[in-house]
Amino acid sequence: MTEKELIAVEKAGHVRWYVLALIVIASFIAYILRTNVSIAGETMMKDLGFSEIELGFVLSAFAWGYAIFQFPGGIFGDIFGSRKGIAVIAVSWGILTVFTGLIPGPQMASVTVILVLLMTVRFLVGMTHAPTFPIIGRAIADWFPVSGWGFPNGLTSAGLSLGAAATGPLIVWLIEKVGWRGSFFWTSPLGLLIAIIWWWYVRDYPWQHRGVNRAECDLIDANRPRAGVEREKGIWKIAVKNREILLLTASYFCMNYVFYLFFSWIFYYLVEVRGFSDQQAGVLNSVLWLGAAAGAVIGGVLCDRFVRRYGARSGYRLLPVPSLLLSAGLLVAGAFAQDGYQAVILFSVSFGFLQLTDSVYWAAMTSVSGRHAAAAGGVMNTGGNAVGGVGALLVPLAAKYFGWTAAVATGSIFAVIAATLWLFIRADKPMTSE
Repeated sequence: MTEKELIAVEKAGHVRWYVLALIVIASFIAYILRTNVSIAGETMMKDLGFSEIELGFVLSAFAWGYAIFQFPGGIFGDIFGSRKGIAVIAVSWGILTVFTGLIPGPQMASVTVILVLLMTVRFLVGMTHAPTFPIIGRAIADWFPVSGWGFPNGLTSAGLSLGAAATGPLIVWLIEKVGWRGSFFWTSPLGLLIAIIWWWYVRDYPWQHRGVNRAECDLIDANRPRAGVEREKGIWKIAVKNREILLLTASYFCMNYVFYLFFSWIFYYLVEVRGFSDQQAGVLNSVLWLGAAAGAVIGGVLCDRFVRRYGARSGYRLLPVPSLLLSAGLLVAGAFAQDGYQAVILFSVSFGFLQLTDSVYWAAMTSVSGRHAAAAGGVMNTGGNAVGGVGALLVPLAAKYFGWTAAVATGSIFAVIAATLWLFIRADKPMTSE
């Protein structure tokens, strides 16, 4: 770097880091307002008269709404931009959280009617959360320089992990104080709060923000590719046919099977299978997500370092392959552990290695798609979350016929496949219309 460039970097403002802080907070709140049912599910199941399989349908409804609207959500983000996009969907998170608490009880409706209503609301919750990370992926691509996308994505993953970690103790405490319905009412204003702050401070592009100086704009735009599909209409058609995006999507699908295993079922598993109390399970659930948060931050830092040192193709592969294989082995070890606390430790480390890879997926996707990260992220996240709908039902079915040890261990198969697919991903090949 020349002396002139060093001076420019030194004089660059810090607005991008404030935007990143709001991205992390938005991720934190999003996961409180989507993980809540996984924590309250055991209490809701008893109060509403659901079985494990019926609870699986409820959890699956969110996953399918989330997966189906990933791609449209990415297009929504490209059309309306990150400022308007996040503000609109965050308001909807709060409204639908209230609706969840208003679901009728067995005194007012049959179990079938209650199940259909709750599945409908959870599907809508998934639908309105779907654009979140495609839009955030676009915001990171627009607000941070090339080869510096891994760390912001890692912090974003840490934000969602910390949100999920906070949800266990928070929802358990609220259920004790105000019941499971009250837990939804008391957390719903968080959506409106982040929407107001986001709309007030964030802009779609750095040059639109009056707090961003020229040096910061130059830093963000340095070495940014201008060729390929930049500004081209119909980018979603190109993204859905792109070899690298499709391979990333397939690998993300497999990786997220393990993620959804923890997301949907770990609290229930700790209470019903391992015999912990709700309070103990809430704390132990937090331990798992704290491990995931640590992994996400470390993964983001290592990802950027590897890419700068070894280039995009090798740099993006170096972290996910061994991390996913280690996650698979530790998951199996936790499933077979005799002691419940030992199992939680093994699961926590497994989850940490899994989340080491999350920022790599998003950074590699951004490397391939450039400023069209919202549309390409929608494609990748569709595959990555379609597995949630499958896993939410596959896990209790596997538990019913083969036992919970086998049900948990199924995640290792998907993690190994995810690692293998990374060997074929070329993140240094930008998306083109040819």
